[in-house]
Amino acid sequence: MYSAEKLDAFRQRFPEAQASEFRGETRFVVPRERMLNALRFLRDEQGFALLVDMTCVAYLNFHDAIDRFGLVYLMANTATNERVNVRVFVSESDPKAPTVVPLWEGANWLEREVWDMFGIVFEGHPDHRRILMPDEFTAHPLRKDYPLRGRGERHNFPVIERSQA
Repeated sequence: MYSAEKLDAFRQRFPEAQASEFRGETRFVVPRERMLNALRFLRDEQGFALLVDMTCVAYLNFHDAIDRFGLVYLMANTATNERVNVRVFVSESDPKAPTVVPLWEGANWLEREVWDMFGIVFEGHPDHRRILMPDEFTAHPLRKDYPLRGRGERHNFPVIERSQA
């Protein structure tokens, strides 16, 4: 459970952030332009040094959703066993966010996966290329508007025989 003192300190530093709690885990919604500052504050001043995971949620056709995508950063304080969840919303018209690789080197592959599957561009990323899909693949398959049966992309790829692999 996130301590009341830490919550007050976070709210003082980031009054525009929204805080809530769900099943004992504190969640913050932070504006994109304050994202790096908030994550750095949680890491350096509140001890959330471990980036547990980072992913994206597509909010297409989701009731009450304002933006199309939500980046989710799961962080842990290994000394106190506290966890926080930081969400940053990204619009479809400007699907960009700053990279967090300078804060956590392990975010490199996580951001590449989110780029590959959702199409979110991480500005300043050191190796912004696909990690799961082939380079020829032009879509982002975990977007909610991607058809379940695909768009025939498999027919555009060369067939690789086992002896060529």
